[in-house]
Amino acid sequence: MTRPVFTLPIMARPEHIDELGHVNNAVWVQWIQEVALAHWYRVADPAHQNAYVWVVVRHEIDYLRAVVAGETVMGRTWVGDAPRGARFERHMEFIGADDKVRVKAITQWAIIDKASGRPLRVPAEVIAPFMGD
Repeated sequence: MTRPVFTLPIMARPEHIDELGHVNNAVWVQWIQEVALAHWYRVADPAHQNAYVWVVVRHEIDYLRAVVAGETVMGRTWVGDAPRGARFERHMEFIGADDKVRVKAITQWAIIDKASGRPLRVPAEVIAPFMGD
């Protein structure tokens, strides 16, 4: 089964660059969140967006190739296997213009009920649009 892939282009700006001349590792974490949230807001039902919020509980990131100021990468994300309780995995890749992976990650997210502020088992109807056929 192939999961739907969401993509979002991101350009490295001067403020993203560290003293080594490439995108700082902390910026990659921000970009992971930016791409994941854009996916959520593009695909999720508005009622679900109003009722729930996702929080990161774990990042596993591989920094493979540097990105410099002015360079654009394509953020690609898709969900992993079915959720376990309140959590599910999201896969992420950032691809350069040369089609090489610059950074890849697996992040684990938990769903929080906005009304109670507590985690809950991921409702099937919430994750369904992300799972594909």
